[in-house]
Amino acid sequence: MDSGAIRRRLALGLAVLTAGGLLAFMSPASAQAASSSCSGRKVRTLPFTTGSVQVYKRSGYVCAVTFPQSRGSRKRMSVSVQARGGRPVVNSGNFAHHAGPVTLYAGHRCVRVKGSVGSGSISSGWILC
Repeated sequence: MDSGAIRRRLALGLAVLTAGGLLAFMSPASAQAASSSCSGRKVRTLPFTTGSVQVYKRSGYVCAVTFPQSRGSRKRMSVSVQARGGRPVVNSGNFAHHAGPVTLYAGHRCVRVKGSVGSGSISSGWILC
């Protein structure tokens, strides 16, 4: 075989490996986490009349995102996560798709998660203790 044929086969092999690696990253679990921008596993969904808050946990970190019932137009939204004994991490404003994500290190402490969309809101109380 000449060196040109070897290079073509190596390039083809590299392309196949790259495509396989990309497909491995596009598994359903990582697609779900990517859609919310939080890593880890979903531990709670807190529904309320105008939306819901999704809560994720990974290695002591807690992450939350608020989603409205109907997406599209900009609405007043907020999300916050607070570890017991600490200050809340808040994201609020006028958003079309979601508020957050907000992430904090809680370790083994309880957390309180709050979210709102328009006039509807929810507060979890102390959870994940």
